[in-house]
Formats: sequence, structure tokens, C-alpha cells
Amino acid sequence: MQRIAVIDYGMGNLRSVSKAIEHVTENMEVVVSADASVIESADRVVCPGQGAAADCMAALQQSGLAQTITRIAGTRPFLGICMGYQVLLSASDENNGIECLNVVPGKVVRFDDPLLDDGVRLKVPHMGWSQVRQVRKHPMWAGIDDNSRFYFAHSYYCVPDDESVVTGSCHYGHDIAVSVAAPNLFACQFHPEKSAADGLQLLRNFAYWDGLS
Repeated sequence: MQRIAVIDYGMGNLRSVSKAIEHVTENMEVVVSADASVIESADRVVCPGQGAAADCMAALQQSGLAQTITRIAGTRPFLGICMGYQVLLSASDENNGIECLNVVPGKVVRFDDPLLDDGVRLKVPHMGWSQVRQVRKHPMWAGIDDNSRFYFAHSYYCVPDDESVVTGSCHYGHDIAVSVAAPNLFACQFHPEKSAADGLQLLRNFAYWDGLS
């Protein structure tokens, strides 16, 4: 039986994520754990997250799970969600600047204030449902129509150094990279566990993804 580990570092909606994965899988064990040995022995790993970058990175460093993530990312299917995506980048402008994990080279920056789109002021944080354009084909998009809507809640967005890793974009004031992929890694700014049928489909795809990008 395959095991999917959901990383518990005290900064995520763990129950919603784990229950959503359980809902879309069969004959798989879903465990929520802060134990590095449990996480490293899992077949698939999910890193959720919400809150401020400094708090998330402090929790990861203090628990030793920052090192666990950098060790296993790329070695088996790995899914980062929301802050679990942002911490994978090199650094964030949040909290006056914070070093992140540098798994995906790039930076996390804040939306402009004011954030305008054709003269119309947009609210920050970006919260609610927005269309996601599938920038390139990927197994994680299987069964999900291009421009499907997903649920967002964030004030900062990711700017990867290498645009070729971007798999999904969303227009909010301007185009932003809301999902990236590499071998054995997929990360998204939106919350699939809160995104109805398409979000559940993405989690189902992850559960059966072979890790190839």
C-alpha cells in the first residue's frame, strides 16, 4: 500500500488537505506527520501551508523539516500548496525579506499597492476564485479544462527564475505563475482542497502521478 505523507509543521489546513486526498484515493494510506522518518519513508509527500513566510520558515527550521524537504524534493512525487509553494523558492520579500528553501530558484514578491488592472483597483490579498491558464501540458492537468477556476488566498506571488518551470498562470493585475513543475515536483499557489471538483481532480492526479514532468 502506498503512503502519502502530509507534512505537519504547524502552518497549514492539514485536515482539509488530508481528507480531500483520502476522498480521491483508494488503497492508499494518508498520514499527517511531523516525523522526518515517516515523511522520508512515504511514497508521496504533500507540503501545505498558510500564514507568513517568516513564521513558516521558522517552523520548518526549528522542526528540522526544512532539511527534510530539501532532501526529498525531486526524489518522489512532491506537491507544494500555497505557502508550501512559496517556501520552495529562494527568498521572499515578506517580513522584510526571508531566505527560503531554494528548491525552485526565484523570488516571492508582494502585489503592487495599489494593484491596478486597466485602471480598476484590485483587492489585496487576492482572495477567491480565479481562472488558471494551463501554460503547458502536464499530467497534473489531466481531466481539468484549461481556464478552470481555482480558489486563491494570498498577498505575495512567486516569480521563478526559469520561466520554463511554469505550468499555470493567472491574471490578477498582471500574469503570475501560479503553478510550477519539475521532475517529481508540482507546486501551486491556489488551494486544490478548496477548489471543488477541479481541485479534487488535481489531488487525484497527484496520487497517481508517476513524477514525470
